[in-house]
Amino acid sequence: MTLRLRTARLEDRDALIELQRRASLANPEDREAILAHPDAIDIPPGQFEAGNVLVAELDGAAVGFAALFIRPDRQAELDGLFVEPRHWKAGIGRTLVRAAEERAREHGADSLHVIGHPNANGFYSHVGFAALGEIPTRFGPGRRFVRDLTER
Repeated sequence: MTLRLRTARLEDRDALIELQRRASLANPEDREAILAHPDAIDIPPGQFEAGNVLVAELDGAAVGFAALFIRPDRQAELDGLFVEPRHWKAGIGRTLVRAAEERAREHGADSLHVIGHPNANGFYSHVGFAALGEIPTRFGPGRRFVRDLTER
């Protein structure tokens, strides 16, 4: 099985939202909040239209995605990074982060920001993000991370 990355299309949206739901519900401490606020699971159509959603596929099936928001101030936000739970720890998240970094650079961004879930703090540190501190989110505290895109 070979991992293939491509730019997601708007017609992928429903399948990727369901992937996001499965990945979110796989974190037991988030389950109740996600079920109480199903509207939290979404990928705005504009991100697809801008070409800023990347999907990872194995044998033609989506197994993960990264969604970017490009800001006008040379900054980019990793607005979503989700991998099918059965494929966690297989390098798909890391591959998507690297592709998102490259896409952000193509848009002129010199840094990539993300608000990480507490379960993902180690992951973001491992792939080169620097922690900037905690930030309140709708579902509890998150940690803000930044990755300098001017270094390779």
